[in-house]
Amino acid sequence: MTAIELNTYLHGAGAKNHECIEACVACLVACEMCSDACLAEPDNAMLITCIRLDRDCADVCSAAVRMMARGGPLTAIMCGACADACDACAAECEKHAAHHEHCRICADACRKCADACRKMAAA
Repeated sequence: MTAIELNTYLHGAGAKNHECIEACVACLVACEMCSDACLAEPDNAMLITCIRLDRDCADVCSAAVRMMARGGPLTAIMCGACADACDACAAECEKHAAHHEHCRICADACRKCADACRKMAAA
């Protein structure tokens, strides 16, 4: 969903959070795709931590998106937790980025999301 589409659907707190929402959605998708690609790797045993962090990060991003859309009182706390999850996932994916393009893409999305979430948490 683009920022223009989000502005059509979101009002109030959700609309002001659209940049962070977009970063979280992009990260969620990158994490899901990375997890799936890791599972398809021939020697995926060495990627177990990456797979788990991908899945956890996607779940946290999903929760953060829902909370930002509602604009509730715990949004800043959730965004802080999301930034931490994204940092952990990015650090793990970066270990494999030289050999797995999906890990490089995921790490980049996680870093962008972590930055956006930190800004939201500080606001």
